[in-house]
Amino acid sequence: MSLSAELEQLETVLSQQFGLSAFRDGQRPVIERLLAGKSAAAIFPTGGGKSLCYQLPAVMLEGLTLVVSPLLALMREQVEQLNARGIAAARLDSTLSASEARQTMQDVREGVTRLLYVAPERFFNERFREFIQTVPIALFAIDEAHCISQWGHNFRPDYLKLAGIARELNAGRILALTATATPTVLDDIRREFAIEPQAAIQTPFYRSNLQLRFTLCDDSNRMERLVERLQQAPPAANLVYVTLQHTAESVAERLADEDLPARAYHAGLDADTRAEVQDWFMRSEHAIVVATIAFGMGVDKSNIRAIYHFNPSKSIENFAQEIGRAGRDGLPATCETLLVPEDRFVLENFAYGDTPSQSALRTFVDFLIGQPERFFVSYYSLAHESDIRESVVRTLLTHLELQGLLRASAPRYEKYRFKPRCTSSQILDHFQDERRRFAADVLAMSVKKRVWLEISLTQAADRLKCERLRIVKMLDYFAEQGWIELQATGLVHGYVKLKPIGDVDALVQELHDYVMEREIGELTRLNELFDLMADQRCHSAALSHHFGQQLEDACGHCSACDGSALPDIPPPNYPRVGDSAITGLRPLIKERPEALGQVRQQARFLCGLSSPRMTRARLSRHPLYGCCSGIPFDQVLDALAVT
Repeated sequence: MSLSAELEQLETVLSQQFGLSAFRDGQRPVIERLLAGKSAAAIFPTGGGKSLCYQLPAVMLEGLTLVVSPLLALMREQVEQLNARGIAAARLDSTLSASEARQTMQDVREGVTRLLYVAPERFFNERFREFIQTVPIALFAIDEAHCISQWGHNFRPDYLKLAGIARELNAGRILALTATATPTVLDDIRREFAIEPQAAIQTPFYRSNLQLRFTLCDDSNRMERLVERLQQAPPAANLVYVTLQHTAESVAERLADEDLPARAYHAGLDADTRAEVQDWFMRSEHAIVVATIAFGMGVDKSNIRAIYHFNPSKSIENFAQEIGRAGRDGLPATCETLLVPEDRFVLENFAYGDTPSQSALRTFVDFLIGQPERFFVSYYSLAHESDIRESVVRTLLTHLELQGLLRASAPRYEKYRFKPRCTSSQILDHFQDERRRFAADVLAMSVKKRVWLEISLTQAADRLKCERLRIVKMLDYFAEQGWIELQATGLVHGYVKLKPIGDVDALVQELHDYVMEREIGELTRLNELFDLMADQRCHSAALSHHFGQQLEDACGHCSACDGSALPDIPPPNYPRVGDSAITGLRPLIKERPEALGQVRQQARFLCGLSSPRMTRARLSRHPLYGCCSGIPFDQVLDALAVT
């Protein structure tokens, strides 16, 4: 079918397949460009209809539409909605059983499935990489594309590799989608995915139905304010955002005591409970969820009437994403932050807690020096060895890739484990001659654990004198035939050294400067949010300006426009670091020098900011852990430095 004929059919497909009568702003230009075989970016506000920009082309294009998203909730919800409309969509994620994953890949291979949703981490799976390279990719869609920018608010190192993966897969066109791209972040997105400036379609950020309010509180009256707001408004679906898991629990409990239908949601709950709370919220007209930022990503509920920030967001970008979940039906919605100035230090401490010491960075560099030209590394193991958080380890390795010191190669699993569903003899009866001998050798290399049999691929390949991929293919074949239940474990990531590390001290200092710059960036983003809350001018206009757009007139209904803007935010009132904390820490340092030998480690311990070595030493159970959690990290650091 010609392009002109396809474009003439757009309204018909929109109506018949998606039940919609008209495109929203920006959708049609993006879709037309994709159908013409060109790449594009869609920068629409939260709830602006980004998903249709890849769902509709997927129906019309020949080949698979591969959607990369970090949001499991979005994958599950969209797959269910598309299947209900007769559009064959599927997801590959960790919640699927082995048989479900095999069936999904078979449907993709046979062309039955038109859309496949995966998380960025799925490309770490060598079996998936091998599989997806055999499938024609018509459209490679990247949701939350702002994660590609290392100077953005939510940088994910895995995202930087997606551009190269799209090229490896020879994808027909690329679509980058985001709701929160500042001009700088948008430049990064366009550069990495080779998207022309005119192909970045941006719709107005401002939504006139959202009323932005910032209210100054203190710990003695904030809860009463929240209860009052919820009781005085008509019953409706509302979200209350908090920073910490225990705050989610305590606030939800207090609201329930006031006969308000509230439940907590945070990453500390098990997966079944989180799914139950989310499903309850989606079904109910009057549910209140008190949540950390773990809730809401990818959840599309149109009638949320209010978003309350019991604690502030950590950046303007996060704030914009969270309030964007309100009023998607176009009706008025309230977005109010109940600001207690002392909350600021909790968010600052997250930034400080991620920054490794120079000693930890030297351990990290020493590890790299000790590796051969081609090596594999477990992020988890390196995090514990260097006492650097795993997410920061990944960021540092990505930084060294960008500096030209390393190149990532394909990741792989070091071990496979399986549970037999029949006897070894029954398996071997299906093979003859050399294949039978090889299958028998693979089974013989497996070691019995408590429940599973486990095989080390590196050891097995060495002893059987074969490529490890042959062992993987044999185990996969066993699983495909239903003879075993198979799981891959021990993920390691491959790297190649492109040049030797010369001046070790210089590299350690360069990495330290880099992590300090990232720390400053996190603190700067927090400052920007507090500046927005304290602004006496239209908040809606200031928010739009942050994202590179100008609002011609003031909104007329935010707290600045109606004359109730915050007065000057008073400086937080922090307690001092007690002598008992310093005194009690001294014997613990002698007992656990590997976890508490550095001043920065000690400050993290007192502030309740765990580290890999601290976790291994179980120090979070010690009575002193977190005893200074009410004090800013930099003040604790200063107090320790002078003792």
